[in-house]
Amino acid sequence: MRATSTGVRLGTEPNRVTRGIILGVIGLVFAIPIVALFLFSFRDGLGGGYTGSHWTGLFSEDAARTYRGLFQGIGNSLLLAVVTVAIVLLVLLPTMILVHIRFPKLKRVLEFVCIIPITVPAIVLVVGLAPVYGVVVHILGGNVWTLAFAYGITVLPYAYRAIQSNLDAVPVITLSEAARSLGAGWPTVVGRVLLPNLRRGVLAAAFISVAVVLGEFTIASILNRVNLQTALLQVSKSDPWVAAIFALLALAFAFVLLLLIGRLARNRNSNS
Repeated sequence: MRATSTGVRLGTEPNRVTRGIILGVIGLVFAIPIVALFLFSFRDGLGGGYTGSHWTGLFSEDAARTYRGLFQGIGNSLLLAVVTVAIVLLVLLPTMILVHIRFPKLKRVLEFVCIIPITVPAIVLVVGLAPVYGVVVHILGGNVWTLAFAYGITVLPYAYRAIQSNLDAVPVITLSEAARSLGAGWPTVVGRVLLPNLRRGVLAAAFISVAVVLGEFTIASILNRVNLQTALLQVSKSDPWVAAIFALLALAFAFVLLLLIGRLARNRNSNS
């Protein structure tokens, strides 16, 4: 039996009013908690009014001592972000380039491996990583930077998609063959020919990795490491206003990173 048309168009683009309503509802869902958090950071816990003392207190002479654990968590998260980005650039990026040029049949396998971490809950991932970190502690010690090995796994899906989208838009094989025919070695091909053409994907992967690391809590908490999120939890027990302030600052930083990623994506589309 042949299907007949019912006059209803499926999959059509919503009109301007519908788009505005959808975006407005989504915007409110995200904006209301952020505005509430912002207002809470100015609340006077005793008087019930509003005060800026919680913000100005961060610059007092005793702030470094009072919030030492929080500043330690910030420093640890920044260190973890740097090491995680280094893992992405030194391990994932060369692997993807090699597979793209030499072993294209393995692209699906590599994609599957990189996507797996997003399907595994963080708590399950930690259960599997705990015995591994027992060995890591004996070899490398209990330094916080070793947590970057776990973070390197958690950021794989996001970093992979950012780099792969750039690889698909650039004639990597043609560029590498042209450079090789002119006598360039593989380090020169990767460093001076391919990387300049992949910089948008690499930067997007780096920014996403930083955002993921700054927001990670479960792995650090269960493995008994101090990072920004675990430090915020500890500070919130004694000074919830300062915890709210730093949560807002972390959100603002992540928002700036997302804006940079969006700008890179628009520039790539305009140049393609």
